Amino acid sequence: MTALTTGLAEARRLAQRTVVDPRYPISTYTLDVLWVLYDRVLSVSPERVDDPERDRFLLSKGHLPGAYYALLAARGFIPSEWLDSVAATDSPLGAHPDRTRVPGVEISSGSLGHGLPIGVGMALGLRAQGLTVPRVYVLIGDGELDEGSNHEAMEYAGATGLDSLTVVVSDNGSATHGRPGGIASRFTAAGWSAVTAPASDHVRLEAAFTDRPGDRPHVVVATS
Repeated sequence: MTALTTGLAEARRLAQRTVVDPRYPISTYTLDVLWVLYDRVLSVSPERVDDPERDRFLLSKGHLPGAYYALLAARGFIPSEWLDSVAATDSPLGAHPDRTRVPGVEISSGSLGHGLPIGVGMALGLRAQGLTVPRVYVLIGDGELDEGSNHEAMEYAGATGLDSLTVVVSDNGSATHGRPGGIASRFTAAGWSAVTAPASDHVRLEAAFTDRPGDRPHVVVATS
């Protein structure tokens, strides 16, 4: 095994320790996306969680944090022992991520439709401070696109050319409302660049994140 596949296998093993309700198993496709981001794309580490020049990752679909917690443990942000008490009364790992209690977590999330608007605000804040290197990455679910707040954020980001913003849509076909041309067309209509790639193909997924025009916000639709 390569170091990459060994690390991902460990993250998958750790993820099983976070299952507190069998009705909500681990989203393995989400773990694929998270692994590619943290292993190949994001400029952030446990030693740099407060570095102004770090990349920011925002998990908008905070109601399914198990894969995220496992990834943070596998990458050294949190102790793996924490995974054995997810959602317990005295655990820092709640049913939704809490930025005040979990190192490496940028936002407290859970209510759908909040992550992308917050990401737009972060990207604007970086621009206002003259920080041109850090990027903001937001992971949303395809079902979240039913939320009007996301479309307002998409339109604003496209109109203002927020080129430091990347959104990844975890597409498992659960969205209620479709659109001709698929999910990517919703973003390109608002002035974004867009790439669709399978979540399980890490090479294509990495290219989807890194091969972008650079003059507009970017979206990666990760299908499963």
